[in-house]
Amino acid sequence: MRTKAIISLGGNLPLGEMSPRKILLAAARELTLLMGEPCQVSRLFQTPCFPAGAGPDFVNAVLSVETDLDPARLLSCLHDVEQKFSRLRKQRWGTRTLDLDLIALGEKVLPDLGVHQRWRDLPLEQQMKETPDQLILPHPRMQDRAFVLVPMCDICPQWRHPILGKTAAELCAELPETDLEAVQPL
Repeated sequence: MRTKAIISLGGNLPLGEMSPRKILLAAARELTLLMGEPCQVSRLFQTPCFPAGAGPDFVNAVLSVETDLDPARLLSCLHDVEQKFSRLRKQRWGTRTLDLDLIALGEKVLPDLGVHQRWRDLPLEQQMKETPDQLILPHPRMQDRAFVLVPMCDICPQWRHPILGKTAAELCAELPETDLEAVQPL
């Protein structure tokens, strides 16, 4: 059964002669080839690096695609594409050539509601120190991230969060204006 996958793309380091912008566009093409299905891709956006001052600004986008891959296999495909673009995992929230995050896969909630809530409610100080050891869907902090929600609203504003019950557009509208203003179309 085919399910809509929402994938966030980001990067802030070049790879040889490829700028972060070119890397994201190439990664979107690569995902289209891997999925064997046309992908819908948002505009590209420039966003500040987090934490502030930790590196150059990011280029971000969101992609959606219908897939019959299960969550583990889809995540493995995303990691394979990251590797093609020399993704190194040196530090949490560090600079990178490419970051592909599985934001949602249909209405799946993984691994369960309790684990999701723990990670969704984790204070920022702990988020900076802890990394989940399993896939959590939908992404537990997507509702806090303008760099995910603004591009999502480009291609799927009516997507509904399976736990929070709000659309991408509604979640985006709840973000602080300063967060939204920091996400600039390229």
